[in-house]
Amino acid sequence: MKTTFSILCFLMNVFLFSQELPPIVKYPSTVYGAGNQSWMISQDEQNYLYFANNEGLLEYNGTNWKLYPTPNETIMRSVKVIDNKIYTGCYMNFGYWTRQANGKLKYTSLSDTIKTKILDDEQFWNILKYDQWILFQSLNRIYIYDTKTKNFKIISPKNGVIKSFSTKSSIYYQTINEGLFEIEAGKGKLISDHPVLKKYTIVNVFSLDDSLLIQTQLDGFYKLSGTTLTPFRTAVDTELKSSFVYSSQRLQDGSYALGTVSNGVFILSKEGQLKYHISQSKGLSNNTALSLFEDKDQNVWIGLDNGINCINLQTPVHSFTDDTGVLGTVYASIEYNGILYVGTNQGLFCRKYQSNEDFQFIRGTKGQVWSLFVYDHTLFCGHDSGTFIIDKTAARNIFSGSGTWKFERVPNAENQLLQGNYYGISVLERTGKEWKFKNKIKGFDYSSRYFEITKDLEVYVSHEYKGIFRLKLDKGLLKTSGFYSYSSPKKGKNASLTKFNNSIYYACKEGIFKLNSKSKQFEKDTLLSSIFEKDEYTSGKLIVDDANRIWLFSKNYIHYFSASKLSNQLKQNIIPIPSSLTNSMLGFENIRQISKSTYLIGTTDGYYILNIDDLSFKNYSVSIAEISINKQNETLNDVALNEEGSFKSNENNITLNYTVPEYNKYINTEYQYLLEGFQNDWSEWSTKSSVNFKNLSPGKYTFRVRAKYANTILQNNAVYTFVVLKPWYLTNLACFIYFLLILVLAYFINKAYRNFYQKQKEKLIEENNLLLEIKELENEQQLMKLRNEQLSQDVDNKNRELAVSTMSLNSKNELLAFIKEDLKKTTQDDSKNIKSVIRTINDNITEEDSWKIFKEAFDSADKDFLKRIKQLHPLLTPNDLRLCAYLRLNLSSKEIAPLFNISVRSVEIKRYRLRKKMDLQHEIGLVEYILAV
Repeated sequence: MKTTFSILCFLMNVFLFSQELPPIVKYPSTVYGAGNQSWMISQDEQNYLYFANNEGLLEYNGTNWKLYPTPNETIMRSVKVIDNKIYTGCYMNFGYWTRQANGKLKYTSLSDTIKTKILDDEQFWNILKYDQWILFQSLNRIYIYDTKTKNFKIISPKNGVIKSFSTKSSIYYQTINEGLFEIEAGKGKLISDHPVLKKYTIVNVFSLDDSLLIQTQLDGFYKLSGTTLTPFRTAVDTELKSSFVYSSQRLQDGSYALGTVSNGVFILSKEGQLKYHISQSKGLSNNTALSLFEDKDQNVWIGLDNGINCINLQTPVHSFTDDTGVLGTVYASIEYNGILYVGTNQGLFCRKYQSNEDFQFIRGTKGQVWSLFVYDHTLFCGHDSGTFIIDKTAARNIFSGSGTWKFERVPNAENQLLQGNYYGISVLERTGKEWKFKNKIKGFDYSSRYFEITKDLEVYVSHEYKGIFRLKLDKGLLKTSGFYSYSSPKKGKNASLTKFNNSIYYACKEGIFKLNSKSKQFEKDTLLSSIFEKDEYTSGKLIVDDANRIWLFSKNYIHYFSASKLSNQLKQNIIPIPSSLTNSMLGFENIRQISKSTYLIGTTDGYYILNIDDLSFKNYSVSIAEISINKQNETLNDVALNEEGSFKSNENNITLNYTVPEYNKYINTEYQYLLEGFQNDWSEWSTKSSVNFKNLSPGKYTFRVRAKYANTILQNNAVYTFVVLKPWYLTNLACFIYFLLILVLAYFINKAYRNFYQKQKEKLIEENNLLLEIKELENEQQLMKLRNEQLSQDVDNKNRELAVSTMSLNSKNELLAFIKEDLKKTTQDDSKNIKSVIRTINDNITEEDSWKIFKEAFDSADKDFLKRIKQLHPLLTPNDLRLCAYLRLNLSSKEIAPLFNISVRSVEIKRYRLRKKMDLQHEIGLVEYILAV
């Protein structure tokens, strides 16, 4: 175990860390969607970049990648932008690409015009320009194309061409075992056959004042003056001779970038001193640099064996990346006595400031470092293991009772410090020249990562999970009698507290609050809180630097505020570096001023250095790169960019891509757009570089897009106007036809209505006549009804009369019968006279006479009844018919008996016999039946 620890300490002391390097933007093949290797790089006037890639011509506009396959599906070896054309060379073919109206590139082959002169299996590795001539170089020959006459001239060295080069005034090439040649009057002229130039392959040739600087693959630099070749010494000659230099580029500031096969990229000053050595272990995607190119913004592009990288050389940001994990996440830093100290989760490391020396691990500090603090010429280290005093590269522990977060001065007590610990606050005291732990403050045991003390010995503590506390210390800094817990502002994730301009500030997701010293309450600061609007909050970490600037971190920016020289208002400054790119530890962001304008910002894999005086950026331009339209659920079709668009009504889905061709790693471009005719207000700022509008209504639209780079709105707006046409059935011609159709239709409708109304009129007349006829019929029916009613009334009257007559006859017969019976009871003396009277009575009550009278009256009242009943029942006798007539009049048996001059019982018998003759069912009543006949 002891041996293992010794080895670990040894490794930490000797481990070689990378120097502070410019940012590197990595583009793997999965991002740009082409082959791994890129053999040559160029740039056009729009700042678009072009790469000769294994899969073809690769274009990058700062936002989107576009691959154009080679015409014959071979590897593209060379690319060169000349004027408005992009010349390329590949296997047995070369030519140029021009941009069409829709923004896409179209290829035109030049080699096809001299196809018979192209050698079999020939590849074109380089393209050069000299005045009006374009040179295409293969490993066998050089083809010179005259852009004015469109003619070709071919240089065919006996031993082939290793490589060709251009300077401001000349074109050179090297042949195998012959030396260096210059092209003059269309022919090769040997300018040096020095053995070095015969033996070693030349990578590039650079012009000096009166000489040439020649860089070889395996033997470094040489200077050629006339016929004299002398070595040009650099600080990395040994490394270059063992690294196999494959590509090189002289940069705008006169320095040199050298790409090797096995050791990454070396960047040398013009004097040959090493500025940067960037390899795979120091941030590159790969150690093999096949091509190098410096763009207009002085970024160095590297075509690697596995991807594309971009080095932001001219940037205020330089990064220190620890890909090994030995250094770890940086939580604190400070420059003290010429030494840069870096506190990480692995311990405390140091090295000489502004040097490329290795970081050294300070023994005894293994573990989490939280803070570094200088006071009274002493460097304190807040550590997970307690408190250390650092003396150069040595550490001495003075407190180990608890982890230490931070340190603060005690007002009016120069020999005392407060330190925030895991379990409260404690006191450090200087006795003589030694700092020692004095005591823990009793009465408060909460973790005190953030705390500040006032002149009145009031301490404010921010606890992430419990909120803000206020406690009052006694004069001896021994205890607190209690503490007050604030209910507002609320506790919050990644909240913090600090003192700035003698005021205490608290930051959380709800905003930034300032302590009112009179009311001792926190009040929201509108200016500072504005940085957390629009969901920008990621951390409430507040840091005050030595220049009295307060720093804050949001989702897309780093902010710092400083006191204004002309007012009491704070001056806001914004650094447009988002948290996603800086790789910072949320809630543990740290920034330390290490010189007047230089700041060190810790990250999860190292740190980066920021120079705020160099925060000036080029004013770029925004442009529309691509416009596509499509019908619903169909493929996109590109349209012309520089003319007003006119689209069919069903091609009303439009997609616009726009870009600002810049390539800075830490600065994101933001866009804002407005579609006039569709929306009234500009959209919110967004990093998204495209927008899609669906189902646009017919009409004229103007699309405007503007960009914001480095928090500055660019001067230009990109504008595109287009019209969505009306559907054919809504065009002017269609409307005119509709108008004519409407007129014709109106004529026929009018005619139809007139015919209709005429028919309606005739029909109405006919209906009225019919109604009149119906009315007449109704009147006749009414008249007939009245007549029928009158007849029915007459019948009823006659029936009543008949009934009255019948009843009268009945009464008469009853009376005569009664008299007759009384006369029969008289004495014999009067018998003769009585018999005479009885005969007279019998004559008057004869049934025949009564029936005749009744029958005549009944037939008059109810015609054909007796006939109908006789037809229905032929067996009926006259007496039966007579009984039916009486029953028809609804007379009872008692009323009928006198009419037959029989008893009631006899009537019942007659009724019974009548039922039998009629053969009536038992459930049918005799009277009901007769009445129904």
